[in-house]
Amino acid sequence: MVRFFFILGLLTVSLTAASAQSGRIKPTPTPDEVKIATEEIKLNVLAFNEDGDFFKDVAVGDLVITEDNILHQPTSVRRIPANVLIVLDTGGELRAVKSLDQTRKTAKAVVSALRDGDSVAVMQYSDKPEFLAEWTDDKAQALAAISRAKFGKRSAFVDAINLATDFMMKSGVDNKHMVLITDGTDSGGRSSARFDAFQRLLGTDISVHVISYTKLETVDIEPRTKALSKTPPRPAMPPEIVAQLPPGVRDTAQMPKIGPTITVDRKHLKTMRDRKAALENAEEELGKLAEGTNGEIMLPTSLEEMIERTAVVAKLIDSAYVVTYIPKVPFDENPKDRTIIVSSKRPGLAVEARRRLVIPKDR
Repeated sequence: MVRFFFILGLLTVSLTAASAQSGRIKPTPTPDEVKIATEEIKLNVLAFNEDGDFFKDVAVGDLVITEDNILHQPTSVRRIPANVLIVLDTGGELRAVKSLDQTRKTAKAVVSALRDGDSVAVMQYSDKPEFLAEWTDDKAQALAAISRAKFGKRSAFVDAINLATDFMMKSGVDNKHMVLITDGTDSGGRSSARFDAFQRLLGTDISVHVISYTKLETVDIEPRTKALSKTPPRPAMPPEIVAQLPPGVRDTAQMPKIGPTITVDRKHLKTMRDRKAALENAEEELGKLAEGTNGEIMLPTSLEEMIERTAVVAKLIDSAYVVTYIPKVPFDENPKDRTIIVSSKRPGLAVEARRRLVIPKDR
């Protein structure tokens, strides 16, 4: 179930470093100096009071950090604006419920719900990923960029994740969040490349929030996975394509079908079943990614609910403190994946956060 106002915490982890997420700060030694390497872990921690509202004035002494059951004390706690990359899925060959108009509306609702002062960047992907706007704290500019999103026939999901990760890690900002409005499927499949892309995200300080089409698409496609269905077939063309047809042809294409549907095309049935399996796998993997980065996955069952859930996502994003600590066991001595938890020592302050931190193999 999706956590709502009583979500206790959220954190993201990064290895801040002099080079490429290594987490090691290496001062330049003089002839009389001893070279010292220091690792600092950065966390984005959500803080709420007992009513589920944002808790102000969290201090270093209010928190306890546990890294693989070893206690740590924070070295700093800061409250800073969020940096939010919104990624719009605007393509796909077999989409039924997912539409360009709905994705635009959802993205605009996220921007509108964010706190003033947050920075937003916008990316779309269909045949390929591309940026519609880089960082801006002007909501009008972000909304205008979303309006420029265009329809495409394919879904380059893995390429979009990699480009989005690169962009955010090179930007040098803190309190980073990625909002995916997507069904999570890729036209090329590429399960191995998808796994690698997700592992990269788990090694960053980016919180990933997903507003997913998977439930809506799965429910819609389920009848089409059977040879006999009482559910009328979906239109053969997406609404963006139908709108471009001549009036008479457009009316025919929009005409509702009635009666049961019998499908004897085995190839078509296999395509629909493969599509359903891809959606189910995407939902599971996106859920694990959101959990592993301490983000949230929203699984609306109606288009109206999809818009409503954007307020929850914005609330989570705008409730973060940036917390740092130095691990007692250096990553160079023990370069394994770690589980990090943050909890509260202060009465009335609810912070309980967990994240899986994946250490890159090349560390």
